[in-house]
Amino acid sequence: MHARRRKAAARIATVAAFGVTPLALTALAAAPAVAHGSMTDPVSRVAACFAEGPENPKSAACKAAVAASGTQALYDWNGVNIANAAGKSKEIIPDGKLCGAGNDKYKGLDLARADWPATRLTSGNRTFHYKATAPHKGSFELYVTRDGYDPTKPLKWSDLESKPFAKVTDPRLENGAYVFNGVVPVKSGRHLIYSIWQRSDSPEAFYTCSDVVFAEGGAGAEASAAPAASAPSDEEITDGADKSSVEHGGHGDDDPKTQATATAAAAAAAGTKSDTAGAAEAADGSAGAAEPAGESANLAETGGSDSTSYIAVGGAATLAIGAAALFASVRRRTAGSR
Repeated sequence: MHARRRKAAARIATVAAFGVTPLALTALAAAPAVAHGSMTDPVSRVAACFAEGPENPKSAACKAAVAASGTQALYDWNGVNIANAAGKSKEIIPDGKLCGAGNDKYKGLDLARADWPATRLTSGNRTFHYKATAPHKGSFELYVTRDGYDPTKPLKWSDLESKPFAKVTDPRLENGAYVFNGVVPVKSGRHLIYSIWQRSDSPEAFYTCSDVVFAEGGAGAEASAAPAASAPSDEEITDGADKSSVEHGGHGDDDPKTQATATAAAAAAAGTKSDTAGAAEAADGSAGAAEPAGESANLAETGGSDSTSYIAVGGAATLAIGAAALFASVRRRTAGSR
């Protein structure tokens, strides 16, 4: 009888230690390093150039951007960010480097030129779309350039209107994009819309420059002459994802689908509720204590209707390790009671 118990305990510990744990950790390692997002309507400079094709962009401005900072910046179109912005964007991003967020990697986006591909825009109510390849809770602020803006000069903070014309917190998420409304001020000719997406679940913030041309005020000729900007399609985004180098900087994969897949894989490794049932149930109570050092439990909480935390996957690995330790302990106690 005691021999059968020892064998059962040893078998469960082995399953927990060598079955669940490696698969859970593999799920973590295999999770794609997705980035976070960019404005797609009106489309940002970096997204528009990515849509043209990083290796062979069509417009003169996008070709110049590649010449200045290479193709990788375009493959990483959804990662123009500052990890520790903490609401201090205006203090930490220098004049002339707003579009690249002060990051040398994206310096090609800061080129002062009047021929960036642009979106035709009209004043008044407008719906904005911000593609979120990894959603986060937070707020969006949109600024437009002042009257007299000169695109042939480096963009400065003072070139933007002092207050955002649109500001929204946790907008709805539709088909992988944040969608929100704003009232665009009356403008004419070429302008730029600058967005700041400040996360509320971490100090990280994201930035975009969207070139626009207003048709009002007799600017029709200028509008028709401007290269048309297009947002990348989902297919183009998928095709270019394997060449992206942007990572999460330590806060995990926030894509709910990736999390669900990884968590399900870890759970599947535990098998049916037979030998491993007790391991899962015994370790379940300690799963909530598994949290990366220095991270908040809701650091990667998503926006919209999705709110899965990335630590669920890490918790699965920790659960497995805890289960192995638990049943090793059971095994020792069983042996000692012979």
